[in-house]
Amino acid sequence: MDCPSFNASLEQSIKDHWDLDALSDYGVHTFQYKDVARIIEKLHIILEASGVQHGDKVAICGRNTARWGIAFLATLTYGAVAVPILHEFHPEQIHDIVNHSEAKLLFVGDQVWPNLDAEKMPGLEGIFANSNDEYRLLHGRTDKVRYARENLNRLFGEKFPMNFRARDIHYYEDQADEMAVLNYTSGTTSNSKGVMIPYRALWSNVEFAHEVYDNHVKAGDNIVSILPTAHMYGMAFEFLYEMTRGAHVHFLGKTPSPTVLLKAFSDLKPKVVIAVPLLIEKVVRKAIFPKIKAPAIQLALMTPLLRDHVKTKIRRKMQQAFGDNFFEIIVGGAAMNHDIEVFLKGIRFNYTIGYGATECAPIICYSPWNKFKQGSCGRPAPRMEVRIDSRDPQNIPGEILTRGMNVMLGYYKNEEATAQTLDKDGWYHTGDLGVMDSEGNVFIKGRSKNMLLGANGQNIYPEEIEDKLSSLPYVTECVVIQKGDKLFGLVYADPDEVKKGGLSPSALEQQMEENRLELNNIVPIYARVHAIKLMPEEFEKTPKKSIKRFLYMDYPV
Repeated sequence: MDCPSFNASLEQSIKDHWDLDALSDYGVHTFQYKDVARIIEKLHIILEASGVQHGDKVAICGRNTARWGIAFLATLTYGAVAVPILHEFHPEQIHDIVNHSEAKLLFVGDQVWPNLDAEKMPGLEGIFANSNDEYRLLHGRTDKVRYARENLNRLFGEKFPMNFRARDIHYYEDQADEMAVLNYTSGTTSNSKGVMIPYRALWSNVEFAHEVYDNHVKAGDNIVSILPTAHMYGMAFEFLYEMTRGAHVHFLGKTPSPTVLLKAFSDLKPKVVIAVPLLIEKVVRKAIFPKIKAPAIQLALMTPLLRDHVKTKIRRKMQQAFGDNFFEIIVGGAAMNHDIEVFLKGIRFNYTIGYGATECAPIICYSPWNKFKQGSCGRPAPRMEVRIDSRDPQNIPGEILTRGMNVMLGYYKNEEATAQTLDKDGWYHTGDLGVMDSEGNVFIKGRSKNMLLGANGQNIYPEEIEDKLSSLPYVTECVVIQKGDKLFGLVYADPDEVKKGGLSPSALEQQMEENRLELNNIVPIYARVHAIKLMPEEFEKTPKKSIKRFLYMDYPV
């Protein structure tokens, strides 16, 4: 499958935007494109002197930082395979991924390193600090690795005796079906698998972003990096696209709470916002809903002459919350609550919902906000086909299948899982269930692994029940599970909201029973919930904020 070189497009962008700001650790330090290029060359020297060959694996683990990003780019442009590891993984999981990937070097963040044990990663030849310091050597097992770091500045000077300039850049010439990234999934429904992402998938996703954003985002514009860059969603659309566009990426470097994010949006006024539903829902529930529930606002919304004016003011408040400079918020990673989506659509807020998977690096479906159909996740993205494996794809949910340039090569060292997921005709079986309307809009109904079977053989999609349950009072998060032929709702109620409402423990239990009765009035008989169990703490989530559902299937009720 032929496609232009990803590394070539990155190389040209760095040359074209040499004196512009490229990567910042928000409020701390900024690297211009020429700084990024210089550090990439130094890392190339380390890789070469350490004996790393084209195709060897280099692991990178840590919080989002400019140094993380540069280490990642250096790995690709050298011709090695980048193994980005989510810093929120448990230390043993990080050890396992490093070993399974057969990584030769590890670049690790200061927050992660104290919890790791080099002796549990015996295949590593060197471990470097991936911090604001200049990639200091933490652990070197070979003379080559130690020599490379100790003599870096001398070797750089010998390579570029007449100063380092844009014309000195010559990056590795990648091939379309060559593995670029080995990305381990965050384990929403099962344990992590190593997804082999080829260069064609990186190029196609970045090209998609150019096709969608380039009329709105120009060189020098700000982007706030919210999502983990080690995850394909954040990597493709908050980092790689921006680096090929000449934009300026700001890594937050701290937990992206709504308070932190809204300040960053206000300061930086990003041109596009990439988000997960949880962020949008928190902003709406905490900053917007309390204001519009006032009697005067509710009355105005029921008055035809005032309704449009009030909706315009609400939309302006939402836009201001996100910096008031973006053309679109693209939401992905999980389903959005139905009530929130109805509200956003009602005020004509400029958001859209996309659909993707790590195995597609990640985009599968998308529509721009002004063409986006409520409840859907858009239409097939460029260079991708989508079909529903159902005898009636418009009405009967079936597995969503996709193929095209974005699809992975397979799972690393796991031929069985690859064969179960990629068929002989190149279709990737997503494991998601959905329908597709006559216009090509895809509507996700749930995960095939999550589908429950009712007592009389009915298909029950817990996500649809959870969507309704999460709209009821004091329900912050929920999961529906099955025990025998009965359904149970596991609910986490935000303690701050409970305290604000003045509810005692017994009153909260009573409220949950009222919620259950209300829920059972609006779902089919076979989908009614037998009881609600309050959870003592938030559900454990993946870094993209999807609940790790599989951990709660056997929860005692």
